[in-house]
Amino acid sequence: MRSSTDRILTTQVGSLPRPDELLELNQNYAAGEVGQDDYRAGVERATNDLVEKQRGIGLDFVGDGEFGKAMTQKVDYGAWWSYSFQRLGGLELRDISLFDIKHSTSKFGDIALNSFANRRDRVLFADAYADPTSGVFASKGPTSFPVCRGPLKYVGHEAINADIARFKKALDAAGLEEGFMTSIAPASCSRIGNEYYDDEEEFLYACADAMREEYKAIIDAGLILQLDDPAIAENWDQINPEPSVEAYKRFTMSRVEALNYAIRDLPKDRIRFHLCWGSWHGPHITDLPMRDLVDVLLSIDVQAYAFEAGNARHEHEWKVWRDVTLPDGKLLLPGVVSHATNVVEHPELVADRIANFAECVGRENVVASTDCGLGGRLHPQIAWAKLESLKRGAELATERLWS
Repeated sequence: MRSSTDRILTTQVGSLPRPDELLELNQNYAAGEVGQDDYRAGVERATNDLVEKQRGIGLDFVGDGEFGKAMTQKVDYGAWWSYSFQRLGGLELRDISLFDIKHSTSKFGDIALNSFANRRDRVLFADAYADPTSGVFASKGPTSFPVCRGPLKYVGHEAINADIARFKKALDAAGLEEGFMTSIAPASCSRIGNEYYDDEEEFLYACADAMREEYKAIIDAGLILQLDDPAIAENWDQINPEPSVEAYKRFTMSRVEALNYAIRDLPKDRIRFHLCWGSWHGPHITDLPMRDLVDVLLSIDVQAYAFEAGNARHEHEWKVWRDVTLPDGKLLLPGVVSHATNVVEHPELVADRIANFAECVGRENVVASTDCGLGGRLHPQIAWAKLESLKRGAELATERLWS
């Protein structure tokens, strides 16, 4: 990835709002009412429009919006994760909710993930999460969920090749040379049920071996790979009762080691990592502080780190980087506009947030980004207004930092 040598560069971190036409197309395709050729042509048109819109705003690193990861509703039910269910062999749909999946105890710190329903944030705010009028109501989602019942292997070659070809065609049409594409990291991939492998570590490395094929395909195509892995931070809230920070870090480092294994020998200057705390619209008072996680984050062997830094729970954590030495050649992609509020950040505020990080780690090491994916979290008009404010804020920060 390029660094901000003479101005603050900009990007976003993956999911962008699907237009109504694409949502309808996804629904009709899932229902068998649209053929594959018509479906692919429709997704191609939507991707071309999306890339051109990012170019028009002036983003420096554009993505495909995760349009190849089908979403049939305006609310995001986890397409960033669930897309992998169709690309992995060895899985079987079971009549079980995501909220009912149990995990075995890890040999690292004797920690076991609880079900999603037992998150500490949900327990503390049970009334709010159960109230459909609260704004944080959470249903149990699909009642069928995959469980690993056989050897895990990657079977999504046709799908990822179609995603890549479509995105590169859109980049060419927009006159852009560089773009990024997201893929799920092993720790998040392995949070489905496992009834085949002897223990969770064996299953984790099976996920790493399988998903590596997708990572290689993206990089071999000349694109930047973004690894999405909320499990690194979000698992903390899913362990009840709360473990010690030391035990959690031992537990999490096993996931980092699996990720580093999955990207071994791949060019690190073509890989960026996205960290978030789950990003659902809830209180998040049980999030693990960045200060307790930053050394784990930097142990991930990639060039760039994207993370939440603009929402009300994590905005203050730019101060952590005052006390951290960013290794040479590494880049920070802090979120300076948030998916968690409909309020569009003022460009001056965006510039302030960028400047805070630049003062800590150097202006050339900061690329301004979004907290998390905007698709399914915000109305499209608001999401695009936030990206415009992001770009304008980066211009104001450039005037300050290079004056």
